[in-house]
Amino acid sequence: MSNMTDAKITSAVVRPPPGDPLDLIASLALQKIDRDLFIGWGPTDNGDHFFGGHVIAQALLAAYETVETRVCHSLHAYFIRPGNVHIPVVFEVDRARDGGSFTTRRVIAIQNGEQIFNLAASFQVPREGLEHQFDMPNVAAPESLKEEKSWRDTPRPIDIRWTTPRRQGDTAKYPPHKEVWLRAKNTIGPDVHLQQALLAYASDMAFMETALRPHGIDWRTPGLQSASLDHAMWFHAPFDFNEWMLFDQDSPSTSQGRGLVRGQMFTAAGVLAASVAQECLMYIRPPKDA
Repeated sequence: MSNMTDAKITSAVVRPPPGDPLDLIASLALQKIDRDLFIGWGPTDNGDHFFGGHVIAQALLAAYETVETRVCHSLHAYFIRPGNVHIPVVFEVDRARDGGSFTTRRVIAIQNGEQIFNLAASFQVPREGLEHQFDMPNVAAPESLKEEKSWRDTPRPIDIRWTTPRRQGDTAKYPPHKEVWLRAKNTIGPDVHLQQALLAYASDMAFMETALRPHGIDWRTPGLQSASLDHAMWFHAPFDFNEWMLFDQDSPSTSQGRGLVRGQMFTAAGVLAASVAQECLMYIRPPKDA
């Protein structure tokens, strides 16, 4: 897409009025402007930059706008540039392939004529097959845990409860592993597109911190540079994200200024619903006078 075309599109779009900060479905809504072109916005109540999970969810919904009866089984995404929540995002869908059993889509997210994010997703005709899965870890029930509050003190659309929370400023070193309970606060309904989009949104929450744990640092550590580089997700089984889901995470490696985090998302009944992986930028910038 050319800069001129992008500018014409975005200049003609008006931001919807602010809504309920807990209404995640409304904040993810897309406006169709052509056969494979969509406009999306980010909420402005949590800073200037797009939350990575938000753009993942919107890109998946844009892909779903071009897919009829098939269900996403995997997505792979790269974060290229920081997104700006004060201007719209153009989502351009490429209908890469419609096969007998699988459909492939590529989605490019554009602001000011430049890619900020891209995603490839594959969709499959549901079918029966061989089955096995890992067991869900035995952890404290979510009802026994406190909800984690946003560091900006703004309402979150996702209820998050950590089984092993860290105190602010805690410099102790912990194993690179944790479990987090998650669920959507507002009713989603049975639409599998929205169920997957909201789970994809949540899969980028409380994730990168797992790679920081063995180093005794957190988001407020002076000089820490961090950002999501890529994100992959595989959907294994149906789920209802209005019910609690356990996000079991580990970080097998940090090196070369990057950290790798993996996760498994279980329903409360113990069904492995999705797997997630992310590589992130993470290093401590030396002091200027060093």
